Amino acid sequence: MLPRDTGKTDYISLNINDPGTYLKPSRSLWRKWNQMSRFQRNVFWFLVITILLILFYLLPGDTKNIILEDTNDYVNGKVIEVTSKVDKAQEEVVVVVDSENQGVGPGGGGEVIEEPEFQPEINQVDDDQINEPPQPKPNAVVFHGPQNDRQKAIVRAFKHSWDGYVKYAWGHDNVKPISRGYHEWFGLGLTIVDALDTMYIMGLGEEFKRARSWIEENLVFHNNRDVNLFEVTIRVLGGLLSAYHLSGDKIFLDKAIDLGDRMMPAFSTRSGVPYSDVNLGTKSAHHPKWGPDSSTSEVTSIQLEFRELSRITGQPRFEAAVSKVSEHVHNLDKYDGLVPIFINANTGLFREYATITLGARGDSYYEYLLKQWVQTGRTIDYLRDDYVAGIQGTQKHLVRRTAKDKYLFIAELIGASRDMKPKMDHLTCYLPGTLALGVHNGLPAEHMDFAKELTRTCYQTHLIQPTFLAPEITYFNVQDSDIEERESQMDMYIKTTDAHNLLRPEFIESLFYMWYFTGNKTYQDWGWLIFQGFENYTKVENGYTSIGNVRNPQNTRPRDMTESFWFGETLKYFYLLFDDTRQLINLDRWVFNSEGHPLPVHES
Repeated sequence: MLPRDTGKTDYISLNINDPGTYLKPSRSLWRKWNQMSRFQRNVFWFLVITILLILFYLLPGDTKNIILEDTNDYVNGKVIEVTSKVDKAQEEVVVVVDSENQGVGPGGGGEVIEEPEFQPEINQVDDDQINEPPQPKPNAVVFHGPQNDRQKAIVRAFKHSWDGYVKYAWGHDNVKPISRGYHEWFGLGLTIVDALDTMYIMGLGEEFKRARSWIEENLVFHNNRDVNLFEVTIRVLGGLLSAYHLSGDKIFLDKAIDLGDRMMPAFSTRSGVPYSDVNLGTKSAHHPKWGPDSSTSEVTSIQLEFRELSRITGQPRFEAAVSKVSEHVHNLDKYDGLVPIFINANTGLFREYATITLGARGDSYYEYLLKQWVQTGRTIDYLRDDYVAGIQGTQKHLVRRTAKDKYLFIAELIGASRDMKPKMDHLTCYLPGTLALGVHNGLPAEHMDFAKELTRTCYQTHLIQPTFLAPEITYFNVQDSDIEERESQMDMYIKTTDAHNLLRPEFIESLFYMWYFTGNKTYQDWGWLIFQGFENYTKVENGYTSIGNVRNPQNTRPRDMTESFWFGETLKYFYLLFDDTRQLINLDRWVFNSEGHPLPVHES
């Protein structure tokens, strides 16, 4: 049956042109928004902003850099930079344009603060390089140029030396500024690598850029040639790691990893104490040609660098190798904390009755005990305890005073009978700075009195010379004679064979630490007088040279040699000494290796 027709039609009408049909939900949301209290609205916006910030920080590093670069603003003609979070071991500073110093100098006037052209790209360690999660990439640290006349003078000295090196010894280890030649030691461009962080800290952009290019293109480690493990570690490995942390340029890390790998065979001994010599090309190692032993200071002064290589790559094998050495030496018998200057790599034992000294072949053992402890956030107690024991042993057995003016000095103990020899190497003048660093990190306060007295003695070794330059070795008069005879005696004297000066940095290093921790400008003034000695008696047409005789201004006997540490340490410590703010390098965040290369302090 068909349905009955009622005359009505059932249908639904939809007008698609009626905006109210599809905007109704929005109106509903808007009604709900209007019904919310002010407090509820504030909570909503707070949550939205928080979510956006979280998403921003989860973006990849490169994306964040792009965003940050776009947010730079100008205020009064200066670029105000917005940066991401800075790692604890880094400091955020700026470079100021100054035509006098090749684009880098102090701020003021109408100068523009800007990122230097030489600042390299920051790259992260590639995931396939290591078996651990990638380590945080460093933020490039940018430094002010020289801030006062003294710092400017140091920069001029550096550039004068550097120009001679570039012209006559580019790519070689050391320059001979008088004969206009070069001296090759390891064939690793020691001066270039040693000078990297000095140039960076001084803001010498063009010089740094050229050195960086040489390292990328020419620094190779595959040559069949023996090198000294210690010297290459502190100069080359330390220099590369420091340059990486300051600049953020991954090329320095890549080179450091290659070098570290090639030096690891040195630790393949029965005792774990490394051989002194290693062939980087063949990856083989052996004891030195002069005998079966290694220098104690050399095998115990490579830990900062290898540990840092492990920390930055995530590869523990580097740190494990050097920690084993420190632990081994820790367990050996000592003479009230003091160690002989030779140790056998195979037996792992000290040479019986070897000399005990805080000078050559013994010095940096004590330095690295303290600095390792500082580097690891003061968490490895035996390093601190061994250091304190060594200082106590020094005060008990090695500290002596001169007969006339009672200057304190550090003597040596010779042979089985431990006879005292009143002789102190200039190298020993590193100790006041190390003592001051220890006191700053909570070690006995009386160590600072020790540091001040030894600083005074080291200054005297300069002051008594007509050139105002210290000799390599100084002897001290400790004879207790009658008053009349004693009045005619000198507290210090020098042998002809020890009268040379090699442009060494140790005392300038200590002056920097003493100035940094005390703020006593006397240490700056002493350093300035010593720098004038270098200017007056070691400066030549094409640089600065070591000299053979500090006792005769008319006949200094120039040696025609500029060691790489002149660039890497001496001039760097002068520059830091004359930093009136004492903020250029934060010694709570950085620790200097034995070649003056700053490495980051870790929390553990």
